[in-house]
Amino acid sequence: MIGSDPKADLRVYLQDARDVLLWKLDGLSEYDIRRPMTPTGTNLLGLVKHAAGAEAMYFGETFGRPFDAPRPWITGEGEPNTDLWATADETREQIVGLYRRVWAHSDVTIESLDLAAVGRVAWGSRSEVTLHRALVHMIAETDRHAGHADIVRELIDGVVGQRTGSGNVAPGDTAWWGRHRSRVERAAGEAGRGA
Repeated sequence: MIGSDPKADLRVYLQDARDVLLWKLDGLSEYDIRRPMTPTGTNLLGLVKHAAGAEAMYFGETFGRPFDAPRPWITGEGEPNTDLWATADETREQIVGLYRRVWAHSDVTIESLDLAAVGRVAWGSRSEVTLHRALVHMIAETDRHAGHADIVRELIDGVVGQRTGSGNVAPGDTAWWGRHRSRVERAAGEAGRGA
């Protein structure tokens, strides 16, 4: 759009990805939001927990505004993958509440700084990062995990898409999707035999 505000545009995309990630929890039991659905343990609540930690670091520590939260899993001081699953003592409400508090903290950082503002990360090969780059990174990171969440949610109960009533998925009932999947499987089999 001509005359749009680049920072506002980036914030819209970040918030959309945040909302999608949380929507994937709606209507599911405590078991289902924690259930490991891949061999590496990917689960919905763990993805939210991870996104909260990543965002707290990128828009907190990086720009000299540390987010007040338990340190081990946000800074990587805990055991490997601590940020990618929830213990039985960590509730949905705690993790979702934490994520929403991180959003508020991040939004203040984003609002108060220019896109060219430079922050410093304590990890990776680049020690300096602009707010612009941090925003792009967190949009990509959150969208990536929203995609993971979409697949995990589909495996749990068949729900797909970006939000309730979203038109971003082809229309079709269970029978239609079954025929579609069979067609995709046949094509894969034919291609596999030809290789």
